[in-house]
Order: sequence, then structure tokens, then C-alpha cells
Amino acid sequence: MSTFAELGLSQPIVSSVERLGFVEPTEIQSDIIPLLLKQQVDCIGLAQTGTGKTAAFGLPLVDRVEAKQSHVQGLVLAPTRELCLQITKELITFSGGQPDLQVTSVYGGADIQRQIRALRKGVQIVVATPGRLRDLLRRRAISLDKLRYLVLDEADEMLNMGFREEIDDVLSHCPQERSVWLFSATMSSEIRKITQAYMKDPVVIETDSGPGGHAQIDHQYALVHRNDKLEALKRFMDADPELYGVTFCRTRAESNDVAEELVKAGYMADAIHGELKQPQRDRVMKRFRNREIRMLVATDVAARGIDVEKLTHIFHLNIPDDRAFYTHRSGRTGRAGEKGISMVLASPGQMRFVQDLERSLKLDFERVQVPDAKSILQHQLQQEMESIASTDIHPHADNYLWELEPLFAGMTREEILMRLLSRSLQAFDRQRGENRDLNLSKKKPREQRRSDEKKVRLFINIGAVDVKDKGGFLSFLCDGSGITGSQVGKIDLQRIHTFFDVDEDVVDQVKKSFRHAELNGRQLRINSGVSTGKPKFKKKKKGKKKAKKNK
Repeated sequence: MSTFAELGLSQPIVSSVERLGFVEPTEIQSDIIPLLLKQQVDCIGLAQTGTGKTAAFGLPLVDRVEAKQSHVQGLVLAPTRELCLQITKELITFSGGQPDLQVTSVYGGADIQRQIRALRKGVQIVVATPGRLRDLLRRRAISLDKLRYLVLDEADEMLNMGFREEIDDVLSHCPQERSVWLFSATMSSEIRKITQAYMKDPVVIETDSGPGGHAQIDHQYALVHRNDKLEALKRFMDADPELYGVTFCRTRAESNDVAEELVKAGYMADAIHGELKQPQRDRVMKRFRNREIRMLVATDVAARGIDVEKLTHIFHLNIPDDRAFYTHRSGRTGRAGEKGISMVLASPGQMRFVQDLERSLKLDFERVQVPDAKSILQHQLQQEMESIASTDIHPHADNYLWELEPLFAGMTREEILMRLLSRSLQAFDRQRGENRDLNLSKKKPREQRRSDEKKVRLFINIGAVDVKDKGGFLSFLCDGSGITGSQVGKIDLQRIHTFFDVDEDVVDQVKKSFRHAELNGRQLRINSGVSTGKPKFKKKKKGKKKAKKNK
């Protein structure tokens, strides 16, 4: 099928699609739309973000609801406020402005009374976040008794965010005779539990993009020392003035620090994390969408549901322990036919995690070099000179030329160009900072450890349920605090917490790094333990003891 008209959509919906400029349906749209239009069926759509899945469920949804019936017939659950608003906007557009078809959104962080008043006016489709919908159900402000279609969008993200209880509660209020359309980037064990509990013989539609992302994304890595990751990020930004992307960090403290360092160095950047109030978050996202911010620094939880067009790059300052997180991160770029780059800034000890991603997600990671000062300079000069050469001559420029011409008397054309070039070089020298090569060899350098280094035991409320194994914990610890593996001693990994030893001189650094950190929405707690340095024993005086016995 090559056009939306051939998918079986009604003419008003086809006209709306044509007005939007959609010409050819994507793979997921071609596979799912005819199915959802013809049958009352449960369906699972496995597709990455950016592959057109909103239209895949949105077009059949607005086509099938009865506009003349004012009760809730369609419900879309989404993990975040941003995604909720985005879906609502698209559904209204798909409906072609039909006056009788009402779509409304309900989400946390907004006036619930206003949302209740909107629901009471009568709506056919509601787009909701799980928490706010559950609250409305408890207040009996919304009825799902006549619901016909339930869409779970970004289902894996909702479960990762801990919304399983809310989803169960919502589904318990839905009638037995309803269709469930579930969309997810991955098919995790938690997703399977949902499908087994609430879906009847679902039809599974999976795109050919594979579990790790679609063909529009180039997966790359650069091998650098752990402490050079921020400098490497700056160099990639320097080398490409058109770079526009998101950098992912593990903790909110790290995201704040990275954003602050970028701003201090003169880059347009800001951070988004769980501590931001909704108005602050909205302001940051507005600036980012308007390109007043060139690099958004985010945690995984805070970035969920963000959908910004034409992102060129995704940077990973750490490798997430859950492979699904990498899939979601990289899926922010390479959308709507645009090419995108997902780049891991990896330290030598993290190469096995890169290899694990390649193997498990069936990806090919290309190694790239961090640009050096010379290549950055050449690129910037080339762009600047091209800009000058392509500038249109102002109609009144010749009026001033005769006044300025004596300044260049006796100079050749080459000398004038050299002076112009020298100004650019001087400006670059002032801003470029260090010039050393940041790229490392693939072999991990042997790190010397002092056998007499005193260790201090610490406790943190992260365990095997979060990081799987000791290697995952070591990666998490080093990424989050900036210490090296050689500064970490014994690791006692339990199910929900861990005791670990670190060098005495980095204890404060580790504590500070995780002081306001959180993982998967949970506040991290780190406490001191007992020193594990070599104990000092007093020598027993055997002679005195013998003397006492003889007495």
C-alpha cells in the first residue's frame, strides 16, 4: 500500500492527513492501520519512537469513535505530560477539526478542577498520564464503563517508571468488551505480563528496524578517559555548529554539573531532571524547541516522553544498565526520515558494555575519533570563510569603501585575506583551551594500585535489582562519581543494597556525587561504614604472662 487512502481510512481523515503533508505511510502505519480499522482486535505494535506510531493508532482511533456519542470511547495512556500533550495535539489534527469530536488531556501538575470541568462537557477521547487518571477515577470524575478502545503508548516506559499498579487499576475500571492496543519499543517480561493478563490473542506487529533502533540512526562510540568525557563532548560540539541534541547522564546531580560546565564554557545548554517544577521544565523545553538551547542535558526519567524534531545527536555519558534505556535514548533522533547519531563516550572499562549492546540489540557500533584542535580549527575557519564569501554585497557598501580604502593601501589581496584569517585564529586560540589528544587505544591501561591504600566502607541503597551484577555496579559508581576502578575495593552486592570499599581520599567525592541523586525515580542514600584498612594489633608481651603463671 502506497497511500493513506488505500489503508481504508474514511475520506475526512484522509483529507486531514493530506493537509498535514503526509504522503506515504510508514511501515508500522501500513501494517497496523488496516488491521485496527477492520477488526475489533487486541494488538501489540513493537516500534521505535519516531517511526510514526502515533498516527498508527491515532488515525484508526479518531476514525472509529462515534462523534455523536458524548461519552468516553477511546483512552490513550502515556507516561509523561509532554507526550500526553503531543498525542492530544496530533489526534485533534487527525480529526480534521470535527466540531462534535472532542479530545482532551488530563495529566499531573495542572489544575485538576479545570480538567474535571472539561470532562463533564462530554468527550470521546481522553489522553492521560496514569497517575492523574487514577486520581480522577477515585473522584468518580470520569467513567470508563463504555470504553471501546484502550491505547497503552510507550508501555515499556510506563512500566519502567513504576506505573504497573496504576495501569492495573485503570484496566479494572474498563469493560471486558474493549480492544487494547499496546505500543512499545521493547518486549520486556513486564510487557508480557500485561499482555497475558489483559489482552485476548493479540496480533503482534513488529517493524523491521530491529530491537535496537531503526536504520536512520548511526550508532557510534569514542574511547576516552573517564575524566575527559565532558571535554570530548565540547569538541564534538565545536566541530559541528549544526549539532543539536541531548546528552544523557545517570543522576540529576551529574546532569546539573555537566550543563553548568557547558554554560560556563559558552555553550547554549541547560539541564532537565526530576527536581524541576513543571513550569521550570516547560520553560527549558520551550527554549530547547526554539533552539535557544543547543544541548539538553537530561536523566533517563526526566527525558521520557520528550519528542523534539530534527535532533542530530544523542550522547551517552554513561551506558545504561537496562538495554531498553539505550533504545529509548537513541530513539530520540533519526526521526521522520532524518539521519541521526547515537554516540557513547566510553572509557576503556566500559567497552564490554558497548559489546553487550552490539550483541544483544544486534547493532554495529562504529568507532569515531574525538576531533583534535587542528581539525576543529580547520572546520570552523572553512565555515567562517564560506559565510563571508557567500554574503551578498550591501547596496550601499560602495559609499563607505572609499573612506576605508586608505587603511589597506599598499596591501596585496593575499595580505588582506591573511589579516582577516589571523583575526579568526586569534579568537579561536582564546576559546579552544587544551589541545591534547583525548583518544585512547582499545587496550585498557594498567592502573597501579598501592597495596597499603586505606579503604573506607560505604553503603548505598542500590542492589542487584538495579544493576544486575558487580560489573554493572562498578560502572554505575565510577560514572556517577568520576572515580576510577582502581579506587574501588571489595563490592558486596545484595538484592536491594550494596556495601563497597573506596580509597579514603575519594570518600567525600563519592558522597557529594550521589547526595541528591536518584535512580529510576528513587532517591539514593549513601552512608559511611567502618574502615577496612589494615588493622593494627598490639604485640602480646609473653614474658609478663609467664611470670604471672609462675607466681
